[in-house]
Amino acid sequence: MENIFNNTDRYLDIINLPHHVSNVHPQMDMISRAAQFSPFAALTGYDDAVKESARLTEEKIELDEESKDALDSKISIIYNKIDSHPEVTVTFFVKDSLKSGGKYISKTGVVKKIDPIYKKLIFTDLEIVNVNDIIDITGEIFSSYND
Repeated sequence: MENIFNNTDRYLDIINLPHHVSNVHPQMDMISRAAQFSPFAALTGYDDAVKESARLTEEKIELDEESKDALDSKISIIYNKIDSHPEVTVTFFVKDSLKSGGKYISKTGVVKKIDPIYKKLIFTDLEIVNVNDIIDITGEIFSSYND
């Protein structure tokens, strides 16, 4: 009986022949060739879903009446000094588009306009901040006033 694990004799006629290179098809570069053997992700998007569920969000802080009054006073000061192009830093809540909650961010800029009807601060870079989302406003404009 022939040993199937030691069949080197069967290929002696071709073992030393040069490797075939096609004249029609270009040779594949090493990166493309290696990509054929890269791992396959059977659950497309699974890693992104795990990262998203691990991402933390904050809950929006509800201000007490005293804090709301302090913010209203600061907005009134800005409104009355709008022609002097006041630069302020506003900390406000941004709702997360994918899950409940959101995050607080700060924006520093020059207030262009205050819309009292829709309760919006409009900056010179045209970014709009909803007054109901603001938790703090700071700036040089308030230094001559007592909070």
